[in-house]
Amino acid sequence: MKNFVLLIPFILLLTNAVYANIAVKLSEPEKNFETLWKTFHERYAFFKLRGVDWQAQYETHRPKVTKNTTDEELFQVMCEMLKPLRDGHVNLKAKGVKKKTFNAEDTPRFLKEFDSRKLEKEYQTMVNKTLVDNGFGEQQEATELLVYSRNKDYGYLLITEFEGVKARKVEVGLDKALSSMKGIRGLIVDIRLNPGGTDQCVYQIMSRFVDKKRIGHHRKTKQGPGDDDFSEVKTRHMLPATTAGTNGTFTGPIALLTHDASFSGADVFAMLMADLPHATLIGEPTNGIFSNMLERKLPNGWKYTLSHQVYYSADMTCYEGRGIPVDIELKNMRSDLQKGVDPLIIKALEVLSGKVEN
Repeated sequence: MKNFVLLIPFILLLTNAVYANIAVKLSEPEKNFETLWKTFHERYAFFKLRGVDWQAQYETHRPKVTKNTTDEELFQVMCEMLKPLRDGHVNLKAKGVKKKTFNAEDTPRFLKEFDSRKLEKEYQTMVNKTLVDNGFGEQQEATELLVYSRNKDYGYLLITEFEGVKARKVEVGLDKALSSMKGIRGLIVDIRLNPGGTDQCVYQIMSRFVDKKRIGHHRKTKQGPGDDDFSEVKTRHMLPATTAGTNGTFTGPIALLTHDASFSGADVFAMLMADLPHATLIGEPTNGIFSNMLERKLPNGWKYTLSHQVYYSADMTCYEGRGIPVDIELKNMRSDLQKGVDPLIIKALEVLSGKVEN
């Protein structure tokens, strides 16, 4: 019996050594592949929604990785494995390979339509011309995030993104922009080509438009490999601004302009706007990527991100992968440039003037 007891620690030690030896036998390319696959397996929130069998992806792509796999080949295999997710928050950034970055998303329709910097610049020129032709003054900047102008009856506020500026500066910019719009009958808010940002900034800006305390969104976070391995659902509320000046808020009629290249924080902003009774969404559904990005690093130093949170609207609807629907569907097309008229601005003015029923 005594010998058997002494044998147990030896067996455990031997077992640990065997497993350690197995781990050591994994080559660097294999370690990196296994790390990437395992992290997604445990933390990615949308395999079912995106229609991807992650175990099948492992079985398909794992045999392609050996100790002889080059960095370029490993990068390609990883991209092939991630691509079916079609998620704009899935990124891979590599060092030492020709193609350094990868994003799993299919190119949005708008970016296919305006597929060069020249065309995007012409699009912006068209938007500005349409505003000027309808009596709007010169556009002014109120922080790097906010551009605004107005005519006699209506205001225009372009939100270029939802991060990159300190909260205090955003507050001052909102005061400046909205105070200049005293007496307007309606406001156009434009989040087209908005790449997103933080919830904090989204809610800070929304506080200037919400009429009372309302549910903003619900959220849960993936914490393990099981389908039910999520945190408890947390709820965040929209609250009217309390520090804004007398003319620093607007709760009259709002027309929100969106398209499928309105991403992430812009998705969340549109979701919150959609719940305001005084807002009308015009354009096309937003992109549909709501989660904050979980960033991790592979053993070789490559960085990657993934979606690990599920966002729900106030009524517990998940719009991941499909975006926030609009009230009036209208697309910007390349042919708009030849006409020199932005149809979404025109439609917004019609809605705000009461010429179009929602």
